Formats: sequence, C-alpha cells, structure tokens
Amino acid sequence: MDIALATLLSPIVLFFLLGLGAALLRSQMTIPEAFAKGLAIYLMMSIGLKGGVEISKGQLGWDAGLVMMSAVGLSFLLPVIAFALLRLTTRLDRIDAAAAAAHYGSISIVTFVAAGQAVAAAGLEAAGYLVAVAALMEVPAIISALVIANRGGARSEAVAGSDKGELAREVLLNASVVVLLGALVIGWITGEAGMQAVVPFFVTPFQGVLCLFLLDMGLSAGRGLRNGWRQLGPGTIAFGVYMPLVSALLAAGVAALNGMPAGDAALLITLAASASYIAVPAAMRLAMPKARPSIYLTLSLGITFPFNLILGLPLYIWLAKMVSAGVA
Repeated sequence: MDIALATLLSPIVLFFLLGLGAALLRSQMTIPEAFAKGLAIYLMMSIGLKGGVEISKGQLGWDAGLVMMSAVGLSFLLPVIAFALLRLTTRLDRIDAAAAAAHYGSISIVTFVAAGQAVAAAGLEAAGYLVAVAALMEVPAIISALVIANRGGARSEAVAGSDKGELAREVLLNASVVVLLGALVIGWITGEAGMQAVVPFFVTPFQGVLCLFLLDMGLSAGRGLRNGWRQLGPGTIAFGVYMPLVSALLAAGVAALNGMPAGDAALLITLAASASYIAVPAAMRLAMPKARPSIYLTLSLGITFPFNLILGLPLYIWLAKMVSAGVA
C-alpha cells in the first residue's frame, strides 16, 4: 500500500494525470511536438548514459547475458499470446489483431523511465545493463507480428524489396534504439569520470524534465481515449488492462528462473508489461498500412500506458519483491 500511494502521489504521475484530465475535459493546453520530441531524446540520452556508466563498472557477465536472451525470447513470445487473446476475446480481424499484438511484445521507454524512479523511491537498486535489455526488446515483437500476419495472408500490402529496406531502417534505426544504444556506449566508454562532467545537464534536471514529458504524455493519452474509444469494444478495452498483467506474470517467472534481485526484476517485469507507442506504430504504418492506428494506438497509449503508470508500477514492484524473496 505504501508503494502504491507513493507512486500515485509522485510528481511524475500527478503531472501525467493533469495532462490526462486536461485532454479529457477538452482543455486547449498543448505542448509543441518538436519540444516534446526534444524532451524524449533528452530522457533517452540520460538513462542511456547512466546505464553505460553502470556497465563500465563491470556489471556485464554471464547472468546479464542470460537475462538479455530471456528478454528477447519474451519479446518474440508475447505478441503470439496477445494475438491469440485478441482473436479469442474481441472482434478484431487478423491484421488489426496482429498490429495491436506487436505493441505488447515491444516496450514503452517512458514507462521504463518512470519504473526506474519508482524502484529508486522504493529503496531498491537496478543494474545499468537493463537499459540494453530495453533496447533489445524493441525489435523482436515487430518481427513476430509480421510472421503472424503473413501466416494468415493478412498483411494488406506485401512489402516490396525497396519497402523492406525502408522497414528495416525504421525498425533497426528508429530514434529510440539509436539514442539509447548510442548513449549506453558513450556512458560505457567515458565511465564515471565522463558522467561527472555532464551531471548538471543530464542528472540534476532529470526529474523536472520527466514531469514535463509526462504532462505531454497525459495530453496525448487523453486525446487518444477521447477520439478512439468508440472503436474499441469491451473485450478490446479489457485486453488493454489484463494483457500487461499476463506479461508481468511471465516476466516474473523469467526473473525467478534467472535469480534476479528485486530492483532488476521490477524493471524486467515493467518492460514486459509495457506497450510500445513510438517504434511499433511507425513500423506498422509501413508493414501493415491497412491496420487501424485508432485501434492499436488507443490501446497502447490510451489504456495500457495510463494503467501501468497509475496502478501497474506498484504492483510490479511488489511482484518483483515476492519473486526475489522466493515467494512467487
């Protein structure tokens, strides 16, 4: 209860709720798109640098490699489960179900950042290599969804040779992957000494920038809910809530098998439970142009993202503690 209350009353969640409420009430509040993108790049650079510095201290070993491989496996598996559940419980056709499922194997980097803050507030520590885990989980889910769609002949337009190159660039060179991995490598190379030189920019203002970014995310989520909820049936809306819980339980099992400490387990569980709303939508626009963004974006950004941020994070931290204590 203490973790849940602390998370709910934290500035980052309250600013998100402010944006969400403002959008639902049709406030004229807006944040320029270019400014919001700049905030996103800043956050990814900051967590990438911090992760790289931690890795430079010698955190990458066999255990970390096993966690990375397990995370990639989860990213391939979760869209298959999500697709099956969507087809069983909703009226979505194969292409919309496949496109939506892809979002639930990939990750939300903002949820990951918020989880890092919640984990620290709970007095737990997390390894820096989990930033690399986050980057590795961006791509496999997209591949998995394309395989699902192709098996049923559902991809509305086959990706021609030139388009395949464009899709590969979109998936492998999207901004979140490039900035995260690039900053991770820079942090690893420069180490603690290099980090000290940029503390005033990348560490001190981090919390304030995150609050501002989550205000914008609240506005985006609220607008998505307001405009897209009519296209979602009760089964689809329910999926946006229970699928993160299914993913969290599977990730908790992976964390238990790998003997992960509570802080690391909490971040892995959060990554699995989150849903992409940046990298995957961009890839789906190219690979499945007839899939409806009003379905998959409203699900991932309008339902799953708020659920995870408000209710999911304390639950995932509690689950991670149970796993690390050998209870789960």
